[in-house]
Amino acid sequence: MEIPSYKKSFFLLLLLCCVTILPFIGLSEYHTKGEPRESVVSYSMLSTGDWTLPRNNGGEMAYKPPFFHWCVAVVSAVRGEVTEGTSRLPSSLALIGMTMMVFSFFARRKGVAMGLLTTLVALTTFELHRAGANCRVDMVLSAATVCAMLCLYQWHEKGRHWGPALAAVVLMGIGTLTKGPVGTLIPCLVMGVYMLVRGERFLPTLLRLMGLGLLSLIPYAAWFFAAWQHGGQEFLDLMYEENIGRMTNTMGYNSCVEPWYYNFLTLVGGFAPWTLLLLLSLPFLRRPSGGFSPKNWLRQGWSKMRNGDAVAVFAVTVIVVIFIFYSIPQSKRSVYLMPIYPFMAYFFARYIGWIGRHANRALHIHGSILAVLILLVVVATVLLRTGVITEPLMALIGKKPKDAAIIEALSSRYAWWQILLIVAAIVLAIRWWFVRKKGVGHAIAMTFVLTIMVYVLQDGVYGPRVLNTKSVKAIAAEIDRAAPASEAPLYEMIEAGVMAKGDPVHFFEVNFYLGNRIGNFYKERPEKGFLLISADDASRWLEVFRKEGYDFTLRYSAPKREMRVFAFEKK
Repeated sequence: MEIPSYKKSFFLLLLLCCVTILPFIGLSEYHTKGEPRESVVSYSMLSTGDWTLPRNNGGEMAYKPPFFHWCVAVVSAVRGEVTEGTSRLPSSLALIGMTMMVFSFFARRKGVAMGLLTTLVALTTFELHRAGANCRVDMVLSAATVCAMLCLYQWHEKGRHWGPALAAVVLMGIGTLTKGPVGTLIPCLVMGVYMLVRGERFLPTLLRLMGLGLLSLIPYAAWFFAAWQHGGQEFLDLMYEENIGRMTNTMGYNSCVEPWYYNFLTLVGGFAPWTLLLLLSLPFLRRPSGGFSPKNWLRQGWSKMRNGDAVAVFAVTVIVVIFIFYSIPQSKRSVYLMPIYPFMAYFFARYIGWIGRHANRALHIHGSILAVLILLVVVATVLLRTGVITEPLMALIGKKPKDAAIIEALSSRYAWWQILLIVAAIVLAIRWWFVRKKGVGHAIAMTFVLTIMVYVLQDGVYGPRVLNTKSVKAIAAEIDRAAPASEAPLYEMIEAGVMAKGDPVHFFEVNFYLGNRIGNFYKERPEKGFLLISADDASRWLEVFRKEGYDFTLRYSAPKREMRVFAFEKK
C-alpha cells in the first residue's frame, strides 16, 4: 500500500482530526461535576472581569491556574456565551495540535509510514480521545507536556539550539499556567534522565535544564503573585494543598486515592482498543532462543539505552519516568499518564508492523470484531427504532427511570446526518471483509478506519443520547422558573460540601446552567431567598434551620436527583 508524502500525509491527518473530533464536542450536555466546575470559572471571568482569581460556586476559588479557563473564556467570548461546545474546544484543539506535532516528530525521524502509524494509534486510544472532548485541564496540560518534551529532544539533538529551547520554555510555561509546576517539572525531569542515560555530565545537564525550567516559571510566578494579592492566605493554603500536599501524600483530605497497581489498570483500559489487538497477538509470540536470563536482559537493555536508537531510548525514558513519577503519590488518576500515550503508541506501531509480518491473523480477528460490533449496534438501533425490542427491554429492566430514559432516547428519531453516519458505518463494516484480503497494508488501514468509525458513532450518534439522560439541564430550567433570579437569590445547602475538609461538593451542573447564581446558605445565613437542597439533607437540616427562625415553603421538587427548592424567610 502506497504511503502519501510527508506534506500530503500531514494535511490529510489534520483534516481527519478536525472532521472526526470538532463537529461533535457540543452535542453532550454536562453530566458530571468536573466539566461544569471548570467551565463556570470561565463564566465568572467573563461576567465579573476578574481574570486572575474569580470566585464561583458560592465563593469558591478555582483549584487550578487560569490558562485553560482563559482559553475557554476567549473562545466563548467570540460565541457570546460559555457553552458545552466552547468549553471543550480548547481540549480538542490541544489534542489536534499534539497529534500533528507527534506526527511531525516521528515522521521526520522514522519515516512517514511510522509517523502515521504512531499518530493514528495515539489518536484512537480511548484515554486521549475522551480527554480531547472534555472540559478539563488535563488534555491541555498533556499536550503542552508532550510538545515541550519533543522540543527539548530537538534542542539536545541540534546541539542545544536556542529555537527549540525557546519553544520548550513557552510550552512549559503554558503547562505550569494550566496545572502548576508539574508542567515544567515533568519535561525537565524526563529530559534530564535521558541526557544522563546518553552519557551527559550531571552538573552541566542540571544547570541547563534548571535555567530553562526557571524561565518557564516566570509567567506562573507573575500570576501566582497577583492571585496571592487577591486571595491572601486562603489562596496560599489551597496552592500548597494542591501542589505540595498532593505529591507528598500530606493532603488534608483524600483525593483520588488509589492502590499502587491502579496505574497499570488504567493503561490497559486507556490504551483500548489496541490492548485487544495486543491480547489477540500474544499466542503468536515465540519464546526467545536460549531462554530468559534477567541478568543478561538488564545488561543488554542498559547497553541499548546508552548506545541504541536515540528516538526509542527517548520514548522509553518518557514512559518509565512519568509512570514512576505518578505512581509515587497516593492521588492517582488515569489522565495523569496521558503524556506517555504517544510514546507507547510508537512502540505499538512498530509492533503492528511485526503483527503484519508474523501474526496477520490476529489483525484480521481484531478488525472483524470491530466490524461485527458496528453491525450489531446498527441492528440494535433499527430494532429499537421500529419498536421490536423496546417493550421487551422495558419489561426486562422493570421500567427503572434511568434505564427507561436511555431506551427512550435510543428509540427516538435520528437526524438526517446521523442516519448518514450510520449508513457509512454499515458500508465500511461490510467493506472490511473484502479489503482485508488485499494485503496487510490494506487490512491495517481499514482497521484504523473502523476504529475511527466506532468513535464517530459514539460521539455523534449514540453517546449524546445516552449521556444527556443523565444531564440536569432541563431541571435547571425548571428551577429557574420556580425560583427566578428577579424574585430572590438562590442558595445551596450540601452537608458533604460544608463539612468537607477540602474539595467541597456543590450542585456544579445546576449552578452552571443557572449562570453561577447559587450562593452558600450555610456560610451566609441570608434573611430571605430560595434554598436548593437534596431530599436527604432537607430531612436532616431544615429542622435545624427552623430552630434558628427560618420558615420554608416547598417551591419545586425535581423528578430526578432528589433535589428540592424551598422559598425561605427568617423571622
